[in-house]
Amino acid sequence: MTNPQYDAPQYAAPAVAYASWIQRVGAYLIDGLCVAPFSILAAVLGRSDNGVNAFYYVFIVLAVAVQGYNRWFQAGKTGQSWGKKALGIRLVGEQTGTPIGAGLAFLRDLAHIVDSIICYIGYLFPLWDAKKQTLADKIVKTVVVR
Repeated sequence: MTNPQYDAPQYAAPAVAYASWIQRVGAYLIDGLCVAPFSILAAVLGRSDNGVNAFYYVFIVLAVAVQGYNRWFQAGKTGQSWGKKALGIRLVGEQTGTPIGAGLAFLRDLAHIVDSIICYIGYLFPLWDAKKQTLADKIVKTVVVR
């Protein structure tokens, strides 16, 4: 005799594939490479005998604009900055699994100050954390997934 209560197929929530630490570092480096040319131009062309000139400010503003578009707007809207897209990972809300929006993406980058304050240990948290989160991820309740 069969018991339908025990014979029914068992379904479980799919396991979340969190991004590895090395994928996260790679994405961060790619994002940094996108901003680097503007920072280099600011340092090289923005110097004069009297300190800094207008080129310095123009290229710094461009660097912040590229950073803002890539890491805050684009990553907030789609879950992927250019670096994350290149490595096939996404930034999503821990509870919703959806992109977090530009404001929260900005706050997450701001929260990375906490990761830095403790001798950059916060950036190493994904190496041993079950959800592979940095302290900033824990603060704003985000995860990076494959």
